[in-house]
Amino acid sequence: MKFSKQDLLTMLIGLFLFSSCKDPNTIGLGQEDSAITGELYDNTTITSQTQADDAVSASQLTTGYPIGFMTDPVFGETTAGTAMTVNIPSEKYRFGKNAILDSAVLILPYSSQATVTGSKTTYFYGDSTQTYTFTVGQMTKDLTREQSFLSSTEWGKDATEVLGTLVTNDPNQPQGRIFIKPSTPFKITEIVTGKPDSLRMTAPQLRIRLNTAKIQDKIVKMDTLSLDRNNLFIDKFRGLYVGAKATGKGGIIFFNSVDSARLQLYYKKDGKTQGTRDTVSINFPIKPGLAPVVSYVKHDYANTPIKTQLEDHTGKQYEETYLQALSGLRNKISFNFDDFKTKMGGAKVAVNKAELVIDVSPTADAHFKPAPRLRLYRYDVAEKRQNISDNNPPSESNPSGDPRATTELLFGGFFDSVNSRYIFTVTSYVQDLINGKIKDYGTFIAPTPITAFTLTPYASSAERSILLSPKKDAAAGTKRMKLNIFYTKLK
Repeated sequence: MKFSKQDLLTMLIGLFLFSSCKDPNTIGLGQEDSAITGELYDNTTITSQTQADDAVSASQLTTGYPIGFMTDPVFGETTAGTAMTVNIPSEKYRFGKNAILDSAVLILPYSSQATVTGSKTTYFYGDSTQTYTFTVGQMTKDLTREQSFLSSTEWGKDATEVLGTLVTNDPNQPQGRIFIKPSTPFKITEIVTGKPDSLRMTAPQLRIRLNTAKIQDKIVKMDTLSLDRNNLFIDKFRGLYVGAKATGKGGIIFFNSVDSARLQLYYKKDGKTQGTRDTVSINFPIKPGLAPVVSYVKHDYANTPIKTQLEDHTGKQYEETYLQALSGLRNKISFNFDDFKTKMGGAKVAVNKAELVIDVSPTADAHFKPAPRLRLYRYDVAEKRQNISDNNPPSESNPSGDPRATTELLFGGFFDSVNSRYIFTVTSYVQDLINGKIKDYGTFIAPTPITAFTLTPYASSAERSILLSPKKDAAAGTKRMKLNIFYTKLK
């Protein structure tokens, strides 16, 4: 059989691509130990402590705003809600003569994004089969007058007037039984003024009907001056706060307010021809680029082992430590290289590769799976968060970056579901710590959205992980947190 040059080239490219394919569960895990040169030392003294993470600015959350209620058997209760400013459709909008509201629907698209590995993730965490009760209240606070938007602020505290509710998994709802389906598009009837209604597919979304009489009074009958400009409308109506309760374990849902979140009104008004009535559909957008949208998150660790650890300041090393997103929990990790330096007898070493390996405690919980990705960062002398050198590549926007930095995937931090662990590449960071080039003011790990690495806590993912702690002089094969140092002793 004869092959042309093009055939041979195609075969070679195919073989290269095939050999480079990876199991998606092990992306970013680096080389096998056998492929790394040098001696292995894996007995560095490490301590890890569970700490409460910092509150974070909860506006401009491009990957989604959290709403939900979650009861975790290990982590306790988590409550999340979102306050949203409602904006006018356009300046000087008018409803027309004798406008009567047919219905008002708050539309919240589910959030989803492509990940760095090319897959797509939908932002929901928990048990979607449980019954959720969503409550929509009217805000009394004008978010446009606020300067700070911390996730610890209870933005909906005064939103006591209920404008609408939705109970999922309930056949008695006006629109029938509704389920939480963040990945499932569905059909809606779209009203087109002056034309027949049309049926079209829409992105996955939650639709909450609001009280028609209340929205008629509060918006449709609003004085026309307040509809002239957005700031006048906001001053009058303020906005909405959406919270939720859930049965069983519950869960946290993330909604996208960047594009198509809105309050949609369907109403009738006098037509141009005497004696006729027109049906109109109009959107009042909910968009952070127009006016603030901000989330509130509360964690309650009462009667959990986490509460015990958070209140223990003795430095005790517990068998397990905890991480939680939504500005929940992080781990502080400290390294002591004295034993390693003693073993080297004062000689200098070249660190060929260093890996922080973090084994996860086994769990059979199908709904509360480990966080798909962690972030790792360090404190500087002022306790400001900094990327470690392995994750600080130089660029036009970061000219002071470290040329030794690796790629995002090779740096790691992605959950390996096959081996139930995380691995970070920390080669240059460990080299600098051993050489005394930098001081260990604290190294930290915490969950980060799978779509992006963030230095700061983030309110757009809800996952958690239970980590196995470091063990000194552990037997071979012991699951734990450890530092693998592949080194060459220099003369």
